[in-house]
Amino acid sequence: MSIFWNRRLVYASGPEIESWFGVDDGVDPAADNDWSLLPFMALSDGAHAYTLSSRTGENLSDDSQDLPRISLTSRFAGEALRVKMPLLPLGYHVLGKWTPVAFSVAPQMSQEKFQESLSTNLQDTEDERDLYLGLSLRELLHEYKYQTLVLFKCCLLQPKMLFFGSRCERLCMMQFSLISLIPGLLRRLEDCADPEFDSYEKSYTKSSSLKTSDRTSVLSYMGLPIQIFGKGSLFGPYTPLQQLDVLADHGTRSYIIGSTNSLLLQQKDRYSDILINLDESSINITSSSLRTALTLSAADRRWIDFLTQTVTSTWDPLNPSRPNTLAYMGSEEFIRLQFEEYLLALLSSVKYHIHLTSDPSAPSLAQSQHSDPDPILDFNPDWLTSWQTTSSYALFHSFTDPHLFDIVEPRHPTAGNLSIEDIQRRITQQIQTLHLDDRLATTKENLGKHLQTGREKVGTAVGKVWSDIEGFREAQQRRRAEQIALEKDAGGAKAPSRSPSVASLPERAPSTTRFPAARAPDLATAQASVAAAGQRAGAYMSSWGTWAAEKRKGWGVRGPTTGDRGAGVAEKVAEGQRSPRKTKSREERGGDGIGRLDA
Repeated sequence: MSIFWNRRLVYASGPEIESWFGVDDGVDPAADNDWSLLPFMALSDGAHAYTLSSRTGENLSDDSQDLPRISLTSRFAGEALRVKMPLLPLGYHVLGKWTPVAFSVAPQMSQEKFQESLSTNLQDTEDERDLYLGLSLRELLHEYKYQTLVLFKCCLLQPKMLFFGSRCERLCMMQFSLISLIPGLLRRLEDCADPEFDSYEKSYTKSSSLKTSDRTSVLSYMGLPIQIFGKGSLFGPYTPLQQLDVLADHGTRSYIIGSTNSLLLQQKDRYSDILINLDESSINITSSSLRTALTLSAADRRWIDFLTQTVTSTWDPLNPSRPNTLAYMGSEEFIRLQFEEYLLALLSSVKYHIHLTSDPSAPSLAQSQHSDPDPILDFNPDWLTSWQTTSSYALFHSFTDPHLFDIVEPRHPTAGNLSIEDIQRRITQQIQTLHLDDRLATTKENLGKHLQTGREKVGTAVGKVWSDIEGFREAQQRRRAEQIALEKDAGGAKAPSRSPSVASLPERAPSTTRFPAARAPDLATAQASVAAAGQRAGAYMSSWGTWAAEKRKGWGVRGPTTGDRGAGVAEKVAEGQRSPRKTKSREERGGDGIGRLDA
C-alpha cells in the first residue's frame, strides 16, 4: 500500500510533516516508527532554488515491505515549499513514471487526486528493465572514463565513499547508476538504511542448483549480488547533516552517501576515504592503502579504455542516454553486460587463486586446464588482499562453491601484457583528456582580444602623435607668417634712411628673429687674403725646389749607374775601414740617409 505525506518548510523551526495520506485518521507513522529525520531527509539543502526536484532515499526500517522511497519537491509562486513523498514497494525507477504526474501537480489539485493519478500511472508490471529506468551509465563513463572502473572496484571494498554535488537529483542518479553495475543489488537494499540492519545475511542460503541456460540461476550460483550493504554499512543517496553522528559512530564501518552541503568538504578527511565531487568531476582518494588497492592493471586499463572509447565515439550531446548510431555497441545494456562479464571473471579468478594457494599440488593440475598460472595478477593482487578483509567477501566465500572457475573461465576479459597498442591508446586518451583544442580555442580567443585591444591602443597613440605633429606644424607656420609680417613692417620703415655707403650705415638693433639677416661680403679683405696665401705658397714651392736641385746634383756626381754606384760603395767601405775617425766625424756632422748609405 502506498503512503503519501505532505511536508512544509517552516524557516523558523525547520521542516515539518503537515499531513499523511493512505493511513487512518489520527495515525502518525513517523512517531510510531521513530522516523524523526524523515522531514530532513526528504528536502535537500538548496532545494528551494529549483522549481522541481526529486531524490531517492534508503529504507526507513528493517521491514522488507518498506523499500526505498522517493521524494518530490515542488515550489509554487506565493506558496510554501512543499514535499510529497510516497513510501512505495519500488525503487529508483519509480521516478521515471512519477515525473509525468509530478508536472501535473498544481496547488489546487487535491492530495487524493494526486495519489489516484500516481497509482494509475504505476499499474504496469515491473520487470528488470524498469529497475534501470532513469539511470545513465553512459554519462557516468563519459564523465569519469577509466575512473569508472576505479569506483566500481571501490564499491566492492566497502570504504567510506562520499559523493558531493549541488544538484540532488544528479547526485542520487550517479550513486544508483554505480551500484546498479552489481547485478541484482537494486532488489536487495533492505539493509541499507542503518548499520544495525542485517536481515539479508540472516536469510541468505547457498544456491544448490545450477541451470546454465538461465542467467538468473548462473548469477545466483556465482554469489551475486555481492552484498555491500550489510551490518555496519549504510547507503544514503542524500544524507542530511542530522545523520553525521551515525557516520561518525564506531559501528559504521563503511557507507556510500551523498551530500549537497559543502560543510562535509571541509571535513573530508574525517568522513571519507574517497571523495567524488560531481561539480568538479574529480575523485580524491584520501586513504593511501585504498589508493594502492585501486590501482588499475594493464589489463584493467585495456578493458575500460575499450568501453570509454566506445561511449565517446557514439556520444550524442542532445541525447546522452543513447548512442548516436542507435546501435547496440555503446548502449546502456551493452555497458551493463560488459561489467557483468568483468565481475563474473573476477569472482572466478578469486576462487581459482584460492584454489592455487590452498593446495600445493593444485598448480600442476590447474595449469593443464588453464593457460594462465594465476589470473588474479590481471586484477591487481592488492585489491584482492583488501577485499578479503571485508564482510562482503566473507559472505561470498562462505556461500559459494569453491570451484566456480569450472563454470566461468578464470581469465580477465582483456588479459595480456602491456603492448604497443595499449601505450598508443593511453597516450591518445591522455592527450584527449588535456582538451588541447578547447584550451587552444580559449587561448586564440584571448589572444585575439589582446591583439584587438593592443591595436586600438596603438591606433590611439599614433593618432595622438600625428595630431601633436600637425599642431606643431601649424604653430610653426603661424610663427613664420608672423616673422615675415614683422620683417616686412621693419623693412618698410627703414627703407628711406638707407645710404649707399656701407660705412655710413647706422648700427642696427639686435634682431628679435631666430636667424639674423645676411650681410654683404667685403671684397678688399677677400683679395688681400688670397694674395697672402699665394705668397706663402710660392715661398714654400721655391724652398722645396732648391732642396730638390741640390739633391739631384749630389746623385749625378756619385754615379749614374748601378754598377758604378756599387763600386763606389765598396771603395768607400774600404776607405772607411782604413780611416774610421773620418767616418765618425761625418756621422757626427749629420746628413741625410742617402749620404750615409753612399759613404
